[in-house]
Amino acid sequence: MVIGIFGESCTGKSSLAEKIAASFPCEIVTGKDWLRLAKNENIAKALFRKKLEAAVNGEHIIYVISEKEHLELLPEGAVRILVTAELETIKARFTQRMRGNLPAPVAAMLEKKHGCFDTEPHDIHVVSGATELDDVLAQIEHRC
Repeated sequence: MVIGIFGESCTGKSSLAEKIAASFPCEIVTGKDWLRLAKNENIAKALFRKKLEAAVNGEHIIYVISEKEHLELLPEGAVRILVTAELETIKARFTQRMRGNLPAPVAAMLEKKHGCFDTEPHDIHVVSGATELDDVLAQIEHRC
């Protein structure tokens, strides 16, 4: 099974991936980790696509995505989980990441990107801080 978890920065995607992996032992791949598969980016991307396609009915892989162009790597049959959060929550989490300082250009970038994944097709929608993990796990289990 391939689970694609996608959304903006600081919405809780990685935390969700870790919680799911605790219930469904699997490999977690984030961002461009797949570049490690080959020295050439195009070859690495092709190898990763094949790995994901093979995993749809095999091993469990969670792919955590925060860049829209990486959604294209999700194969047919992947479970697609959209993770969203309120803009103020994202800003507060990003401020923590930046050791208490959120520069105005970064805040403006977060505001501009807010909601950019909301119209993407998904099977499960997780609202950070509001959706129960047990509900997400039950929906994933139902798809197995």
